[in-house]
Amino acid sequence: MPARRETVYPPVIGFAKLVFKGLGIRFDITGAEHIPASGGAVMAINHTGYLDFTFAGVTVLPAGRLVRFMAKKEVFDHKVSGPLMRGMHHIPVDRASGAESYQASVKALEAGEIVGVFPEATISQSFDLKEFKTGAARMAMEAGVPILPLVIWGSQRIFTKNRKKDLRRGAHVRIVIGEPFTPDPAGDAVAVTAELKTRMEALLQEARATYQGKPYDADDTWWVPASLGGTAPTLAEAAARDAADKERKAAKRAAAGR
Repeated sequence: MPARRETVYPPVIGFAKLVFKGLGIRFDITGAEHIPASGGAVMAINHTGYLDFTFAGVTVLPAGRLVRFMAKKEVFDHKVSGPLMRGMHHIPVDRASGAESYQASVKALEAGEIVGVFPEATISQSFDLKEFKTGAARMAMEAGVPILPLVIWGSQRIFTKNRKKDLRRGAHVRIVIGEPFTPDPAGDAVAVTAELKTRMEALLQEARATYQGKPYDADDTWWVPASLGGTAPTLAEAAARDAADKERKAAKRAAAGR
């Protein structure tokens, strides 16, 4: 398959770099040697903030790679982000017909692309790992490619769900990339997903232990998980918030006649 002609991705990357520089974001990335120099891979990423996809995308640039992210269809329908997402060859996910996006992702993997996936599907409001969907495992198994686990810590302090953006200079973003592993195509997707979560839990512990960002004041504990003594909601409380959010969105769609 001939290489794609990249006319949109490079300028978007250039713009993002300027924004990161302007904000003074301090990236601390380890495990970059695990980024494959070529060939397909499923990049599995934890999800605590709206900018996670851009931060994860930074990690592959030194290797000369790009990531094709799976993102909800609504982002592609937007008049501004839509053309950009399509121009960067990201993959729309229509939750009403997920099979099409799944097959598009498998095809991209087989063509040698790195496909970025958030196994938690939505942002974790507890900042701990939520339950994982099996899609990342199933795609890797079908395409015969490795899974590349990656965790980000600190992005929630910049822009996350139900919080205003905080663009104070000098934010620290810690990224840890784990060793890729290739699941048996004939294996059990549930077991592979459990293995992936175990690996990502270990990476998350490492990222937190080596995170250099400090609270802004004594009350700045909202971004610290309850499991670590912070005031973020517990996993159970976050799940209740997710359910309420889902109900509100469903009611809004029903009111709009969709």
